Amino acid sequence: MTEYGYFLSCEENTPKDLVEQARMAEDAGFTSLWISDHYHPWTDAQGQSPFVWSVIGAIGQVTSLPVQTAVTCPTVRMHPAVTAQAAATTAVLLGPGRFRLGVGSGEALNEHVLGDRWPPAAVRLEMLVEAVEVMRRLFEGGQVNHRGTYYTVENARLYTVPDEPVPVDVSAFGPRALEVAARIGDGLVAVDPDREAVEGFRSGGGAGKPVFGGVKVCWGPDREAAVDLVHRLWAVEQLPGELNQVLPTPAHFEQATELVTREKVAGAVACGDDPEEHAAALRAYADAGFDRVHVNQIGPDQRGFFDFYRTRVLPLLREGQGS
Repeated sequence: MTEYGYFLSCEENTPKDLVEQARMAEDAGFTSLWISDHYHPWTDAQGQSPFVWSVIGAIGQVTSLPVQTAVTCPTVRMHPAVTAQAAATTAVLLGPGRFRLGVGSGEALNEHVLGDRWPPAAVRLEMLVEAVEVMRRLFEGGQVNHRGTYYTVENARLYTVPDEPVPVDVSAFGPRALEVAARIGDGLVAVDPDREAVEGFRSGGGAGKPVFGGVKVCWGPDREAAVDLVHRLWAVEQLPGELNQVLPTPAHFEQATELVTREKVAGAVACGDDPEEHAAALRAYADAGFDRVHVNQIGPDQRGFFDFYRTRVLPLLREGQGS
């Protein structure tokens, strides 16, 4: 049966707000948490971008829910040896089975900030494969020396490690990335309810591994106002092709989203207060074979969203699964 979690958006919320949302998510009946990991928001209108590792530490003090980053890029801005230490410490702090490291090949928006060259997609995937190899060795707790194509590690040892290695789930878009995710990942991370991608992951080496998804919605009593809010804050999700991976600044994303119409947003995102519309958006992931789906409320009315999902949407989803 598909489980339903909440997706914490660091791009829109302050650290304290994210901690409070995590607490409300557990009270509302969600069973897990996703949290984004960015250096910048996508656009200035979103307005925030706190350091995810500090926020997760605080979340661990107010909720018992498992947490997964969605997703961390361990290749450019953060060296894999440093990412491994952050992940291992987080896993120890949260406790057994409560932390999974979601990783991906990243976006220029976040990863070019130190002045490093932003490589093409094929190279980014090679870097991700090597980075995951380095992190897995460090999670074992022994001394690691590594001289690879992209990374060097000398005499590195993590002294604070969990009893079991941190699970590493890989985000994938497209056939090549799916092959990598199936080969090196403990699970798959995706944001589209694509049954063919899920089946390709499982048949390509990911059989028995979990598949995690995320979807954005906008609850509100006025559907048209909700559509306007989504169009203002998250039109970026409707950009085509590789733009999300290559544009370097929030200003560039703001320019690009001028091409996204209000009508496109209205047809792509569940908005308003119809519980069936919201439930259908999440069921699409369940029908595609996802094991866990995380939903994010766009905008500031988080309390209203959690009340709506607790009383109207989650009961519909559970009823559909016979629970």
